[in-house]
Amino acid sequence: MSVITHIEDLRVLAQKRVPRMFYDYVDSGSWTEGTYRANAADFDRIKLRQRVAVNIEHRSTRTTMVGIDVAMPVAIAPTGMTGMQRADGEILAAKAAEKFGIPFTLPTMSICSIEDIAAATSRPFWFQLYVMRDRDFMARLIDRAKAARCSALVLTLDLQIIGQRHKDLRNGLSVPPKLSLRNLADMARKPRWCLGMLGTKRRNFGNVFGHVKGIETMRSLAEWTNKQFDPRLSWADIEWIRKRWGGKLILKGIQDAEDAQLAVASGADALIVSNHGGRQLDGAPSSIAALPAIAEAVGRKIEVHMDGGIRSGQDVLKARALGAKGVYIGRSMLYGLGAMGEAGVTRALQIIHRELDLTMAFCGHTDVEKIDAGVVRV
Repeated sequence: MSVITHIEDLRVLAQKRVPRMFYDYVDSGSWTEGTYRANAADFDRIKLRQRVAVNIEHRSTRTTMVGIDVAMPVAIAPTGMTGMQRADGEILAAKAAEKFGIPFTLPTMSICSIEDIAAATSRPFWFQLYVMRDRDFMARLIDRAKAARCSALVLTLDLQIIGQRHKDLRNGLSVPPKLSLRNLADMARKPRWCLGMLGTKRRNFGNVFGHVKGIETMRSLAEWTNKQFDPRLSWADIEWIRKRWGGKLILKGIQDAEDAQLAVASGADALIVSNHGGRQLDGAPSSIAALPAIAEAVGRKIEVHMDGGIRSGQDVLKARALGAKGVYIGRSMLYGLGAMGEAGVTRALQIIHRELDLTMAFCGHTDVEKIDAGVVRV
């Protein structure tokens, strides 16, 4: 194996090691995938100001996100079915994040459960929640996150219905995968993945299976899940969730300045500028393009984060310069996980951290807290 020096190396290796339906789930968007591509491409249009003859000897990337100390302004994004990229994937990613000193966010639709992550880690993690029709199940999920000492709840607002994701439809994406001839042939070419899956008991949606009455088979689970995302979601639901949770609340999926103002009024602690990785509304602006107007609209009234397209430490710095207190990485983490397991997630974090540190230095900065719009040319 060649030396891994940047995120693209991990992506190429993950593509070789992860079954096609699960790799495609990560490396794709909805409809034409225009927004998915723009998330990363729009970062390239932002140029940096190089400075010279500045003392850059002592540098720090440490900061906070919703009051929590972090080694760099990066958190692991909630990504569904992470445990299908590598056996026990959520546990591996959570361990890597904890050791590195950044937050890990467990999604509702994870393979490993809230309790699995709590047992495998020693520091509080974050939990992402979808608004579902079954409010009793939601309430119990919130209570389980409290019992696991989760330190922030990330509420996703942009999945009331599911976007048209052509690759997932063509691949017949399912958990666990259907044992068709095509899938069996593909998995046979991924022996490392197969051995890992054979060695774990976690192959279903751990936060759901065994926690909802009437779900005893994968078919009943699939039927329940498909009916649960709630198109009736309103800001009144957010108020109910905020009161039930009682802790740090982060609203994910903001793309419009008007919605950002409503997020402020809701009493949330932070918002995430996000288009769901380009997997919902194709034709929406990239997250980095939407960020400046939202940051300007809310000022210091709420902490602004963003996700979508982060593939390097330079992207982290650019997002910070345009108003994001912190960013989330999803695909960059998943490429590392699929390529090399926990070591791959760690490698992805090391790459991003080193690139952030070096770019700060070239731009004449020693403290990530002091990064502002002056370091970029938009």
